[in-house]
Amino acid sequence: MDKVKCECGHVNPYGTYLCESCGKPLIEEEGNLANMRYEGVARRSQTYKKNIVDKIWNFFSSVKVGIWIIVVLLLASAIGTIFPQEMYLPRGESATTYYQNEYGVFGQLYYQLGFHNLYSSWWYTLILAALGISLVICSLDRVVPLYRALKTQRVDRHEKFLERQRLFTRSEESDAFDEHTELIESRLKQKNYSIRKEGSALLAEKNRFSRWGPYVNHIGLILFLIGGLLRLFPEMYLDDYVWVREGETEVIRGTEGEYFLRNDQFLVELYDEEDPVFGEALMNAVDPVVKTYQTSATLFKQSTEGAIGSDAELEEIKSYDIRVNDPLNFEGFSLYQVDYKLNELSQFTFRIEGEDLSDEEQQDLTFEVDLNDPQMSYEFDNGYRVEIVEYFPNFLINDQNEPTTLNRVPDNPRIIFEVFAPDVEPVEGRGELSLIGVQVNEALNGDHDHTIRMTDVEMVNVTGLTVRRDRTLPILIAGGTIFMIGLIQGSYWHHRRIWIREKDGKLLIAGHANKNWHSLKKDFEFVLKDTTIPEPIDQADEQANEEEKEGDGGTHGTT
Repeated sequence: MDKVKCECGHVNPYGTYLCESCGKPLIEEEGNLANMRYEGVARRSQTYKKNIVDKIWNFFSSVKVGIWIIVVLLLASAIGTIFPQEMYLPRGESATTYYQNEYGVFGQLYYQLGFHNLYSSWWYTLILAALGISLVICSLDRVVPLYRALKTQRVDRHEKFLERQRLFTRSEESDAFDEHTELIESRLKQKNYSIRKEGSALLAEKNRFSRWGPYVNHIGLILFLIGGLLRLFPEMYLDDYVWVREGETEVIRGTEGEYFLRNDQFLVELYDEEDPVFGEALMNAVDPVVKTYQTSATLFKQSTEGAIGSDAELEEIKSYDIRVNDPLNFEGFSLYQVDYKLNELSQFTFRIEGEDLSDEEQQDLTFEVDLNDPQMSYEFDNGYRVEIVEYFPNFLINDQNEPTTLNRVPDNPRIIFEVFAPDVEPVEGRGELSLIGVQVNEALNGDHDHTIRMTDVEMVNVTGLTVRRDRTLPILIAGGTIFMIGLIQGSYWHHRRIWIREKDGKLLIAGHANKNWHSLKKDFEFVLKDTTIPEPIDQADEQANEEEKEGDGGTHGTT
Protein backbone atom coordinates (compact mmCIF):
# COMPACT_ATOMS: atom_id res chain seq x y z
CA MET A 1 0.00 0.00 0.00
CA ASP A 2 1.02 3.63 -0.55
CA LYS A 3 3.18 5.13 2.15
CA VAL A 4 2.18 8.40 3.83
CA LYS A 5 4.54 11.40 3.74
CA CYS A 6 4.32 13.79 6.67
CA GLU A 7 4.83 17.55 6.36
CA CYS A 8 8.14 17.10 8.20
CA GLY A 9 9.37 15.04 5.23
CA HIS A 10 9.36 11.63 6.92
CA VAL A 11 7.76 8.81 4.91
CA ASN A 12 5.57 6.60 7.11
CA PRO A 13 4.12 3.16 6.34
CA TYR A 14 0.46 3.02 5.44
CA GLY A 15 -1.76 2.99 8.54
CA THR A 16 0.55 5.06 10.74
CA TYR A 17 -1.41 7.07 13.29
CA LEU A 18 1.38 9.35 14.58
CA CYS A 19 4.30 10.35 12.38
CA GLU A 20 7.32 8.29 13.43
CA SER A 21 9.53 11.37 13.28
CA CYS A 22 7.65 14.48 14.47
CA GLY A 23 4.59 12.82 16.02
CA LYS A 24 1.97 14.76 14.05
CA PRO A 25 -1.37 12.88 13.97
CA LEU A 26 -1.88 11.52 10.47
CA ILE A 27 -5.31 10.07 11.20
CA GLU A 28 -8.00 12.03 12.96
CA GLU A 29 -9.28 10.29 16.06
CA GLU A 30 -11.82 11.15 18.73
CA GLY A 31 -10.62 12.11 22.20
CA ASN A 32 -8.22 14.67 23.58
CA LEU A 33 -5.34 12.24 24.17
CA ALA A 34 -3.15 10.53 21.60
CA ASN A 35 -3.10 6.77 21.47
CA MET A 36 0.54 6.18 22.39
CA ARG A 37 0.32 2.40 22.35
CA TYR A 38 3.19 1.24 20.14
CA GLU A 39 3.87 4.95 19.50
CA GLY A 40 0.99 5.13 17.04
CA VAL A 41 2.92 3.17 14.42
CA ALA A 42 1.41 0.96 11.72
CA ARG A 43 1.34 -2.76 12.46
CA ARG A 44 1.29 -5.28 9.66
CA SER A 45 -1.78 -7.02 11.08
CA GLN A 46 -3.78 -3.79 10.92
CA THR A 47 -2.88 -2.83 7.36
CA TYR A 48 -2.47 -5.94 5.20
CA LYS A 49 -5.53 -8.16 4.93
CA LYS A 50 -5.62 -9.46 1.37
CA ASN A 51 -3.91 -12.81 0.80
CA ILE A 52 -3.78 -16.03 2.84
CA VAL A 53 -0.43 -15.07 4.41
CA ASP A 54 -1.98 -11.83 5.69
CA LYS A 55 -4.93 -13.73 7.18
CA ILE A 56 -2.70 -16.26 8.93
CA TRP A 57 -0.47 -13.47 10.21
CA ASN A 58 -3.45 -11.46 11.46
CA PHE A 59 -4.95 -14.52 13.17
CA PHE A 60 -1.83 -15.38 15.17
CA SER A 61 -0.98 -11.72 15.91
CA SER A 62 -4.15 -11.33 17.94
CA VAL A 63 -3.59 -11.31 21.70
CA LYS A 64 -7.05 -12.82 22.19
CA VAL A 65 -6.10 -15.78 20.01
CA GLY A 66 -2.91 -16.23 22.04
CA ILE A 67 -4.89 -16.23 25.28
CA TRP A 68 -7.33 -18.83 23.93
CA ILE A 69 -4.43 -21.04 22.85
CA ILE A 70 -3.05 -20.83 26.40
CA VAL A 71 -6.49 -21.71 27.85
CA VAL A 72 -6.82 -24.73 25.54
CA LEU A 73 -3.26 -25.80 26.43
CA LEU A 74 -4.02 -25.56 30.16
CA LEU A 75 -7.23 -27.59 29.78
CA ALA A 76 -5.44 -30.25 27.74
CA SER A 77 -2.64 -30.42 30.30
CA ALA A 78 -5.21 -30.83 33.08
CA ILE A 79 -6.84 -33.75 31.25
CA GLY A 80 -3.48 -35.51 31.22
CA THR A 81 -3.42 -35.47 35.05
CA ILE A 82 -6.80 -37.18 35.60
CA PHE A 83 -5.24 -40.65 35.40
CA PRO A 84 -1.52 -41.54 35.39
CA GLN A 85 0.29 -41.41 32.06
CA GLU A 86 1.48 -44.70 30.59
CA MET A 87 5.10 -44.04 31.57
CA TYR A 88 4.07 -44.03 35.25
CA LEU A 89 2.11 -47.30 35.25
CA PRO A 90 3.28 -49.97 37.72
CA ARG A 91 6.00 -52.29 36.51
CA GLY A 92 4.78 -54.93 34.11
CA GLU A 93 1.31 -53.42 33.64
CA SER A 94 -0.12 -53.15 30.14
CA ALA A 95 -1.96 -49.94 29.25
CA THR A 96 -4.43 -52.00 27.21
CA THR A 97 -5.92 -53.57 30.33
CA TYR A 98 -4.70 -51.38 33.20
CA TYR A 99 -6.96 -48.35 32.68
CA GLN A 100 -10.12 -50.42 32.30
CA ASN A 101 -9.31 -52.64 35.28
CA GLU A 102 -8.40 -49.75 37.57
CA TYR A 103 -10.80 -47.00 36.47
CA GLY A 104 -13.60 -48.79 34.67
CA VAL A 105 -15.43 -47.27 31.70
CA PHE A 106 -13.83 -43.83 32.13
CA GLY A 107 -10.37 -45.41 32.21
CA GLN A 108 -11.09 -47.37 29.03
CA LEU A 109 -12.36 -44.20 27.31
CA TYR A 110 -9.27 -42.35 28.57
CA TYR A 111 -7.08 -45.00 26.92
CA GLN A 112 -9.06 -45.18 23.68
CA LEU A 113 -8.87 -41.39 23.23
CA GLY A 114 -5.10 -41.56 23.58
CA PHE A 115 -4.96 -39.48 26.76
CA HIS A 116 -2.61 -42.07 28.35
CA ASN A 117 0.18 -40.59 26.17
CA LEU A 118 -1.24 -37.09 25.99
CA TYR A 119 1.94 -35.03 26.30
CA SER A 120 3.58 -36.74 23.34
CA SER A 121 0.45 -36.82 21.15
CA TRP A 122 0.40 -35.02 17.81
CA TRP A 123 -2.46 -32.69 18.74
CA TYR A 124 -0.85 -31.59 22.02
CA THR A 125 2.37 -30.92 20.11
CA LEU A 126 0.34 -28.93 17.59
CA ILE A 127 -1.08 -26.73 20.38
CA LEU A 128 2.44 -26.07 21.68
CA ALA A 129 3.58 -25.19 18.17
CA ALA A 130 0.58 -22.86 17.72
CA LEU A 131 1.49 -21.08 20.95
CA GLY A 132 5.07 -20.67 19.74
CA ILE A 133 3.91 -19.30 16.38
CA SER A 134 1.55 -16.90 18.15
CA LEU A 135 4.36 -15.61 20.37
CA VAL A 136 6.70 -15.09 17.39
CA ILE A 137 4.14 -13.31 15.21
CA CYS A 138 2.75 -11.22 18.08
CA SER A 139 6.25 -10.06 18.94
CA LEU A 140 7.37 -9.30 15.37
CA ASP A 141 4.10 -7.51 14.62
CA ARG A 142 4.75 -5.07 17.44
CA VAL A 143 8.45 -4.86 18.25
CA VAL A 144 9.71 -4.03 14.74
CA PRO A 145 7.52 -0.94 14.17
CA LEU A 146 7.97 0.14 17.81
CA TYR A 147 11.75 -0.04 17.52
CA ARG A 148 11.64 1.91 14.25
CA ALA A 149 9.45 4.64 15.77
CA LEU A 150 11.58 5.11 18.89
CA LYS A 151 14.77 5.13 16.84
CA THR A 152 13.56 7.78 14.36
CA GLN A 153 11.78 10.07 16.85
CA ARG A 154 12.87 13.70 16.68
CA VAL A 155 13.56 15.99 19.61
CA ASP A 156 11.42 18.78 18.12
CA ARG A 157 8.00 17.09 18.14
CA HIS A 158 4.91 18.53 16.48
CA GLU A 159 2.76 20.86 18.56
CA LYS A 160 -0.33 18.67 18.19
CA PHE A 161 1.67 15.68 19.38
CA LEU A 162 2.64 17.51 22.57
CA GLU A 163 -0.87 18.87 23.13
CA ARG A 164 -2.33 15.37 23.09
CA GLN A 165 0.03 13.89 25.66
CA ARG A 166 -1.48 12.96 29.00
CA LEU A 167 0.83 15.32 30.93
CA PHE A 168 0.83 18.70 29.17
CA THR A 169 0.84 22.39 29.89
CA ARG A 170 1.34 25.60 27.93
CA SER A 171 3.13 28.59 29.42
CA GLU A 172 3.48 32.16 28.26
CA GLU A 173 6.78 32.51 30.17
CA SER A 174 9.09 31.25 27.43
CA ASP A 175 12.01 33.23 28.81
CA ALA A 176 11.88 31.16 31.99
CA PHE A 177 13.19 28.13 30.14
CA ASP A 178 16.25 30.00 28.89
CA GLU A 179 16.83 31.31 32.39
CA HIS A 180 16.65 27.91 34.08
CA THR A 181 18.00 25.66 31.32
CA GLU A 182 21.17 24.68 33.16
CA LEU A 183 19.26 23.99 36.39
CA ILE A 184 16.67 21.85 34.58
CA GLU A 185 19.32 19.87 32.72
CA SER A 186 21.35 19.22 35.88
CA ARG A 187 18.26 17.98 37.71
CA LEU A 188 17.29 15.75 34.79
CA LYS A 189 20.77 14.22 34.86
CA GLN A 190 20.39 13.63 38.60
CA LYS A 191 17.32 11.56 37.72
CA ASN A 192 19.42 9.64 35.14
CA TYR A 193 17.69 11.10 32.10
CA SER A 194 19.61 11.28 28.83
CA ILE A 195 19.18 14.67 27.22
CA ARG A 196 18.98 15.61 23.53
CA LYS A 197 18.55 19.15 22.22
CA GLU A 198 17.60 20.59 18.85
CA GLY A 199 17.43 24.35 18.76
CA SER A 200 14.90 25.48 21.34
CA ALA A 201 13.55 21.94 21.93
CA LEU A 202 14.66 19.47 24.58
CA LEU A 203 13.95 15.74 24.96
CA ALA A 204 14.83 13.98 28.21
CA GLU A 205 14.45 10.18 28.13
CA LYS A 206 15.24 7.30 30.48
CA ASN A 207 14.71 3.55 30.67
CA ARG A 208 13.84 3.03 27.01
CA PHE A 209 15.19 -0.52 27.38
CA SER A 210 12.20 -1.37 29.57
CA ARG A 211 9.95 -1.23 26.49
CA TRP A 212 11.63 -4.38 25.21
CA GLY A 213 10.87 -6.31 28.42
CA PRO A 214 7.72 -8.06 27.12
CA TYR A 215 9.50 -9.09 23.93
CA VAL A 216 12.54 -10.40 25.81
CA ASN A 217 9.95 -12.24 27.87
CA HIS A 218 8.52 -13.76 24.69
CA ILE A 219 11.98 -14.86 23.52
CA GLY A 220 12.39 -16.76 26.80
CA LEU A 221 9.00 -18.41 26.39
CA ILE A 222 9.78 -19.37 22.79
CA LEU A 223 13.07 -20.96 23.87
CA PHE A 224 11.22 -22.78 26.64
CA LEU A 225 8.68 -24.13 24.13
CA ILE A 226 11.46 -25.19 21.75
CA GLY A 227 13.10 -27.07 24.63
CA GLY A 228 9.79 -28.75 25.44
CA LEU A 229 9.22 -29.79 21.82
CA LEU A 230 12.77 -31.13 21.52
CA ARG A 231 11.94 -33.54 24.33
CA LEU A 232 9.91 -35.52 21.82
CA PHE A 233 13.19 -36.67 20.22
CA PRO A 234 14.94 -39.59 21.98
CA GLU A 235 18.38 -38.15 21.24
CA MET A 236 17.45 -35.00 23.16
CA TYR A 237 15.45 -36.46 26.04
CA LEU A 238 15.16 -39.93 27.54
CA ASP A 239 13.11 -40.95 30.56
CA ASP A 240 12.92 -44.73 30.86
CA TYR A 241 12.98 -47.53 33.43
CA VAL A 242 15.35 -50.38 33.98
CA TRP A 243 14.75 -53.17 36.51
CA VAL A 244 17.81 -55.09 37.63
CA ARG A 245 17.65 -58.19 39.83
CA GLU A 246 20.25 -58.63 42.49
CA GLY A 247 23.31 -60.36 41.05
CA GLU A 248 22.24 -59.83 37.43
CA THR A 249 23.53 -57.53 34.70
CA GLU A 250 21.15 -55.62 32.43
CA VAL A 251 21.70 -53.41 29.41
CA ILE A 252 20.85 -49.76 30.12
CA ARG A 253 18.07 -48.59 27.84
CA GLY A 254 18.83 -45.70 25.55
CA THR A 255 22.56 -46.45 25.36
CA GLU A 256 22.13 -48.68 22.27
CA GLY A 257 23.65 -51.65 24.06
CA GLU A 258 26.87 -49.83 24.93
CA TYR A 259 26.45 -49.64 28.72
CA PHE A 260 25.41 -52.31 31.24
CA LEU A 261 24.63 -52.23 34.94
CA ARG A 262 25.09 -54.98 37.50
CA ASN A 263 23.10 -54.99 40.71
CA ASP A 264 25.70 -56.12 43.25
CA GLN A 265 23.47 -55.62 46.29
CA PHE A 266 20.22 -53.96 47.17
CA LEU A 267 19.71 -52.57 50.68
CA VAL A 268 16.58 -51.27 52.43
CA GLU A 269 16.70 -49.52 55.80
CA LEU A 270 13.47 -49.14 57.78
CA TYR A 271 12.67 -46.71 60.55
CA ASP A 272 12.86 -48.19 64.03
CA GLU A 273 9.54 -48.07 65.88
CA GLU A 274 11.46 -47.02 68.97
CA ASP A 275 12.84 -43.97 67.19
CA PRO A 276 12.61 -41.06 69.68
CA VAL A 277 11.49 -38.60 66.99
CA PHE A 278 9.10 -40.60 64.79
CA GLY A 279 8.22 -43.45 67.17
CA GLU A 280 4.61 -42.40 67.78
CA ALA A 281 3.88 -41.88 64.08
CA LEU A 282 5.53 -45.21 63.21
CA MET A 283 3.34 -47.04 65.70
CA ASN A 284 0.25 -45.87 63.78
CA ALA A 285 1.66 -46.78 60.37
CA VAL A 286 0.06 -49.77 58.65
CA ASP A 287 3.22 -50.84 56.82
CA PRO A 288 6.90 -50.44 57.72
CA VAL A 289 8.24 -47.04 56.74
CA VAL A 290 11.35 -47.00 54.57
CA LYS A 291 14.13 -44.74 55.79
CA THR A 292 16.41 -45.18 52.80
CA TYR A 293 17.16 -47.66 50.06
CA GLN A 294 20.12 -47.97 47.74
CA THR A 295 21.58 -50.06 44.96
CA SER A 296 25.26 -50.95 45.07
CA ALA A 297 25.90 -51.16 41.34
CA THR A 298 28.74 -51.60 38.88
CA LEU A 299 28.71 -49.84 35.51
CA PHE A 300 30.16 -51.65 32.48
CA LYS A 301 30.87 -50.60 28.94
CA GLN A 302 30.97 -52.91 25.96
CA SER A 303 34.61 -52.96 24.93
CA THR A 304 34.22 -54.83 21.63
CA GLU A 305 31.67 -55.11 18.89
CA GLY A 306 30.47 -58.43 20.22
CA ALA A 307 26.88 -59.48 20.75
CA ILE A 308 24.75 -57.61 23.25
CA GLY A 309 24.13 -59.55 26.47
CA SER A 310 26.08 -62.30 28.12
CA ASP A 311 28.36 -62.78 25.10
CA ALA A 312 29.53 -59.17 25.11
CA GLU A 313 32.96 -58.35 26.50
CA LEU A 314 32.40 -55.79 29.20
CA GLU A 315 34.85 -53.34 30.65
CA GLU A 316 34.20 -52.17 34.20
CA ILE A 317 33.84 -48.38 34.39
CA LYS A 318 33.03 -47.69 38.04
CA SER A 319 31.10 -48.83 41.10
CA TYR A 320 28.59 -46.57 42.80
CA ASP A 321 25.97 -46.63 45.55
CA ILE A 322 22.80 -45.26 43.95
CA ARG A 323 20.47 -43.61 46.45
CA VAL A 324 17.37 -41.46 46.20
CA ASN A 325 18.45 -38.03 44.88
CA ASP A 326 22.01 -39.33 44.50
CA PRO A 327 22.12 -40.75 40.95
CA LEU A 328 24.87 -42.49 39.04
CA ASN A 329 25.96 -40.10 36.27
CA PHE A 330 27.86 -41.05 33.12
CA GLU A 331 28.11 -39.73 29.55
CA GLY A 332 25.07 -37.45 29.95
CA PHE A 333 22.94 -40.23 31.49
CA SER A 334 21.70 -40.38 35.08
CA LEU A 335 20.41 -43.45 36.91
CA TYR A 336 18.01 -42.53 39.72
CA GLN A 337 16.81 -44.85 42.48
CA VAL A 338 13.01 -44.71 42.29
CA ASP A 339 11.53 -48.11 43.14
CA TYR A 340 12.23 -51.61 44.38
CA LYS A 341 10.63 -54.99 44.92
CA LEU A 342 11.64 -57.41 47.66
CA ASN A 343 11.54 -61.20 47.40
CA GLU A 344 10.48 -61.60 43.79
CA LEU A 345 10.25 -65.24 42.69
CA SER A 346 13.39 -66.08 40.76
CA GLN A 347 13.89 -69.85 40.44
CA PHE A 348 11.97 -73.06 41.13
CA THR A 349 13.63 -76.42 41.76
CA PHE A 350 11.66 -79.52 40.71
CA ARG A 351 12.09 -83.27 41.06
CA ILE A 352 10.44 -86.10 39.11
CA GLU A 353 8.95 -88.70 41.44
CA GLY A 354 7.44 -92.10 40.68
CA GLU A 355 6.69 -95.43 42.37
CA ASP A 356 9.23 -97.25 40.16
CA LEU A 357 11.99 -94.73 40.97
CA SER A 358 14.39 -95.09 43.87
CA ASP A 359 15.40 -92.13 46.03
CA GLU A 360 18.76 -92.00 44.27
CA GLU A 361 17.11 -92.00 40.84
CA GLN A 362 14.70 -89.27 41.89
CA GLN A 363 17.61 -87.20 43.10
CA ASP A 364 19.18 -87.52 39.67
CA LEU A 365 15.93 -86.24 38.12
CA THR A 366 16.18 -82.81 39.82
CA PHE A 367 16.16 -79.72 37.60
CA GLU A 368 15.92 -75.94 38.03
CA VAL A 369 13.70 -73.49 36.10
CA ASP A 370 14.74 -69.85 35.80
CA LEU A 371 11.43 -67.98 35.97
CA ASN A 372 12.79 -65.02 34.00
CA ASP A 373 14.41 -67.04 31.20
CA PRO A 374 13.24 -70.67 31.43
CA GLN A 375 14.93 -73.49 29.53
CA MET A 376 12.22 -75.18 27.47
CA SER A 377 13.60 -78.76 27.52
CA TYR A 378 15.48 -80.90 30.09
CA GLU A 379 17.05 -84.30 29.21
CA PHE A 380 18.51 -86.72 31.78
CA ASP A 381 21.08 -89.50 31.49
CA ASN A 382 18.58 -92.24 32.35
CA GLY A 383 16.38 -91.35 29.35
CA TYR A 384 13.82 -89.15 31.03
CA ARG A 385 12.90 -85.90 29.30
CA VAL A 386 10.85 -82.91 30.49
CA GLU A 387 9.55 -80.14 28.22
CA ILE A 388 7.82 -76.89 29.09
CA VAL A 389 4.69 -76.68 26.96
CA GLU A 390 3.42 -73.33 28.26
CA TYR A 391 4.77 -70.82 30.73
CA PHE A 392 2.60 -68.11 32.33
CA PRO A 393 4.74 -65.77 34.50
CA ASN A 394 1.70 -63.99 35.95
CA PHE A 395 -1.15 -66.44 35.46
CA LEU A 396 -4.81 -65.45 35.02
CA ILE A 397 -7.95 -66.58 33.20
CA ASN A 398 -9.14 -64.03 30.62
CA ASP A 399 -12.69 -63.13 29.59
CA GLN A 400 -12.71 -66.00 27.08
CA ASN A 401 -11.99 -68.39 29.96
CA GLU A 402 -8.54 -69.10 28.57
CA PRO A 403 -5.25 -69.13 30.51
CA THR A 404 -2.93 -66.20 29.82
CA THR A 405 -0.41 -64.00 31.58
CA LEU A 406 -0.94 -60.46 32.85
CA ASN A 407 2.69 -59.52 32.23
CA ARG A 408 6.19 -61.06 32.16
CA VAL A 409 6.88 -60.53 35.87
CA PRO A 410 6.86 -63.88 37.76
CA ASP A 411 4.41 -62.86 40.47
CA ASN A 412 2.08 -65.84 40.00
CA PRO A 413 3.88 -68.32 37.76
CA ARG A 414 2.23 -71.41 36.23
CA ILE A 415 4.11 -73.95 34.13
CA ILE A 416 2.67 -76.78 32.02
CA PHE A 417 5.22 -79.61 31.99
CA GLU A 418 5.27 -82.65 29.72
CA VAL A 419 7.15 -85.71 31.05
CA PHE A 420 8.46 -88.44 28.76
CA ALA A 421 9.60 -91.65 30.48
CA PRO A 422 12.04 -93.97 28.65
CA ASP A 423 9.86 -97.11 28.95
CA VAL A 424 6.45 -95.44 28.47
CA GLU A 425 4.93 -94.89 25.05
CA PRO A 426 3.34 -91.43 24.63
CA VAL A 427 -0.47 -91.46 24.39
CA GLU A 428 -1.49 -89.86 21.08
CA GLY A 429 1.99 -88.38 20.88
CA ARG A 430 1.70 -86.65 24.24
CA GLY A 431 3.57 -87.28 27.45
CA GLU A 432 2.23 -86.77 30.95
CA LEU A 433 0.96 -83.17 31.22
CA SER A 434 0.94 -81.31 34.54
CA LEU A 435 0.13 -77.75 35.59
CA ILE A 436 2.57 -76.68 38.30
CA GLY A 437 2.66 -73.48 40.37
CA VAL A 438 2.88 -72.29 43.96
CA GLN A 439 0.61 -74.72 45.87
CA VAL A 440 -0.72 -75.97 42.52
CA ASN A 441 -0.05 -79.44 41.04
CA GLU A 442 -2.68 -80.78 38.63
CA ALA A 443 -2.55 -83.64 36.14
CA LEU A 444 -4.05 -82.54 32.82
CA ASN A 445 -4.38 -85.77 30.79
CA GLY A 446 -5.44 -88.66 33.01
CA ASP A 447 -3.57 -90.67 35.62
CA HIS A 448 0.19 -90.32 35.68
CA ASP A 449 2.92 -92.70 36.74
CA HIS A 450 5.15 -89.75 37.56
CA THR A 451 4.75 -86.53 39.54
CA ILE A 452 6.72 -83.32 39.28
CA ARG A 453 7.29 -82.01 42.79
CA MET A 454 8.51 -78.49 43.68
CA THR A 455 11.35 -78.86 46.18
CA ASP A 456 12.82 -75.40 46.53
CA VAL A 457 12.14 -71.74 45.75
CA GLU A 458 14.67 -68.95 45.29
CA MET A 459 13.74 -65.29 45.60
CA VAL A 460 15.64 -62.15 44.72
CA ASN A 461 15.41 -58.41 45.38
CA VAL A 462 14.83 -56.18 42.36
CA THR A 463 15.78 -52.52 42.05
CA GLY A 464 13.93 -50.04 39.87
CA LEU A 465 16.02 -47.27 38.31
CA THR A 466 15.03 -44.38 36.11
CA VAL A 467 17.32 -43.83 33.12
CA ARG A 468 17.34 -40.16 32.26
CA ARG A 469 19.16 -38.06 29.71
CA ASP A 470 18.16 -34.44 29.22
CA ARG A 471 20.01 -32.45 26.59
CA THR A 472 17.21 -29.89 26.53
CA LEU A 473 18.03 -28.68 30.05
CA PRO A 474 20.45 -25.91 28.90
CA ILE A 475 17.76 -24.64 26.50
CA LEU A 476 15.13 -24.67 29.25
CA ILE A 477 17.47 -22.91 31.69
CA ALA A 478 18.35 -20.30 29.05
CA GLY A 479 14.65 -19.78 28.27
CA GLY A 480 13.74 -19.45 31.94
CA THR A 481 16.61 -17.04 32.58
CA ILE A 482 15.72 -14.84 29.60
CA PHE A 483 12.06 -14.93 30.65
CA MET A 484 12.95 -13.67 34.15
CA ILE A 485 15.23 -10.97 32.69
CA GLY A 486 12.37 -9.72 30.50
CA LEU A 487 9.95 -9.88 33.43
CA ILE A 488 12.24 -7.82 35.66
CA GLN A 489 13.13 -5.49 32.79
CA GLY A 490 9.50 -4.62 32.09
CA SER A 491 8.29 -4.60 35.71
CA TYR A 492 10.87 -2.61 37.64
CA TRP A 493 11.80 0.05 35.08
CA HIS A 494 9.51 2.40 33.16
CA HIS A 495 10.10 4.31 29.96
CA ARG A 496 9.71 8.05 30.68
CA ARG A 497 10.04 11.04 28.35
CA ILE A 498 9.89 14.78 28.95
CA TRP A 499 9.52 17.30 26.12
CA ILE A 500 10.12 21.02 26.50
CA ARG A 501 9.70 23.18 23.41
CA GLU A 502 9.73 26.92 22.88
CA LYS A 503 7.84 28.29 19.86
CA ASP A 504 6.31 31.63 19.00
CA GLY A 505 6.91 32.96 22.52
CA LYS A 506 5.15 30.04 24.14
CA LEU A 507 6.56 27.15 26.14
CA LEU A 508 5.10 23.69 25.60
CA ILE A 509 5.81 21.07 28.27
CA ALA A 510 4.69 17.43 27.91
CA GLY A 511 5.53 14.07 29.36
CA HIS A 512 4.79 10.42 28.67
CA ALA A 513 5.36 7.17 30.58
CA ASN A 514 4.39 3.70 29.48
CA LYS A 515 3.35 3.02 33.12
CA ASN A 516 3.69 4.46 36.64
CA TRP A 517 2.57 7.99 35.84
CA HIS A 518 2.94 8.99 39.48
CA SER A 519 6.74 8.65 39.23
CA LEU A 520 6.81 10.86 36.13
CA LYS A 521 4.78 13.51 37.96
CA LYS A 522 7.27 13.40 40.83
CA ASP A 523 10.11 13.85 38.32
CA PHE A 524 8.41 16.96 36.94
CA GLU A 525 7.95 18.26 40.48
CA PHE A 526 11.65 17.78 41.21
CA VAL A 527 12.92 19.18 37.91
CA LEU A 528 10.70 22.31 37.84
CA LYS A 529 11.05 23.13 41.54
CA ASP A 530 12.18 26.73 42.26
CA THR A 531 11.44 27.78 38.69
CA THR A 532 8.57 29.81 37.27
CA ILE A 533 7.73 27.07 34.77
CA PRO A 534 4.41 25.42 35.69
CA GLU A 535 4.11 21.67 36.12
CA PRO A 536 2.09 19.87 33.42
CA ILE A 537 -1.53 18.99 34.07
CA ASP A 538 -2.85 15.41 33.94
CA GLN A 539 -5.33 15.71 31.06
CA ALA A 540 -6.70 12.23 31.74
CA ASP A 541 -8.10 13.45 35.08
CA GLU A 542 -9.59 16.53 33.44
CA GLN A 543 -11.21 14.45 30.71
CA ALA A 544 -12.66 12.10 33.30
CA ASN A 545 -14.08 15.03 35.29
CA GLU A 546 -15.67 16.52 32.18
CA GLU A 547 -17.30 13.21 31.26
CA GLU A 548 -18.59 12.88 34.82
CA LYS A 549 -20.09 16.39 34.68
CA GLU A 550 -21.72 15.65 31.32
CA GLY A 551 -23.18 12.47 32.76
CA ASP A 552 -24.61 14.31 35.75
CA GLY A 553 -26.04 16.99 33.52
CA GLY A 554 -27.70 14.44 31.28
CA THR A 555 -29.26 12.71 34.27
CA HIS A 556 -30.62 15.96 35.70
CA GLY A 557 -32.00 16.92 32.34
CA THR A 558 -33.84 13.64 32.04
CA THR A 559 -35.21 14.00 35.51
